[in-house]
Amino acid sequence: MAESTIITGQFVRISQTPASLGERFLALLIDYILIGLYLYSTLALISWFRISTDFTVTIFLIMIYLPVLLYSFLCETFNHGQSLGKRLMNIRVVKADGSTPSIGSYLLRWLLFPIDFFFTGGIGILSILLTKNSQRLGDLAAGTMVIKENNYRKIHVSLDEFDYLTKNYHPTYPQAADLSLEQVNVITRTLQSGKKDRMQRIAQLARKVQELLSVTPHESNQEHFLETILRDYQYYALEEL
Repeated sequence: MAESTIITGQFVRISQTPASLGERFLALLIDYILIGLYLYSTLALISWFRISTDFTVTIFLIMIYLPVLLYSFLCETFNHGQSLGKRLMNIRVVKADGSTPSIGSYLLRWLLFPIDFFFTGGIGILSILLTKNSQRLGDLAAGTMVIKENNYRKIHVSLDEFDYLTKNYHPTYPQAADLSLEQVNVITRTLQSGKKDRMQRIAQLARKVQELLSVTPHESNQEHFLETILRDYQYYALEEL
């Protein structure tokens, strides 16, 4: 799996590697084994105490088995993106940009899990194998990914790395502040690309950025234009700190 590197608007470089299908499967298997042991224990407990009235059994089942139904959602929400199986396998759920998922993201992953693996014959497995960040449908919908925790690094970027950080720096394009983090990452990756068609990609991206921000470049060189856009974005991001 290829490691992805992201520089956030708060000047933190995040490096993360998607968890493999095997690691995710083993984490899921561990979770199911633990759930199975829990269910067996509760059934034995019911039998031991000879709980018989319908009302008592109903309340007992709701209190015991409802957490099993919500197991993955509750664990990931309250344990920083990890079920017990994921914790043992050292993998974790994060947003694709490296940030912490919201409760809504965890909920969407949980709701789409049956579609990924039960109702569609395992389309989630195919999605994990084919997508760049090994994302199942639930991950794609929630904007999340499962990463190897041992390979997850957050490194504060030195302010000396940014040549625009001078007292007399004046942004050229105020519209750059409206760019999303994902759009900035696309520009960064394009500028850092070593592919043969790099200049063609830069030209296409420069035109898209001009249309998106409704700006007219002051630079004749499209690569310099994108570099200026990045510096202006980073300037405004620093202003918010």
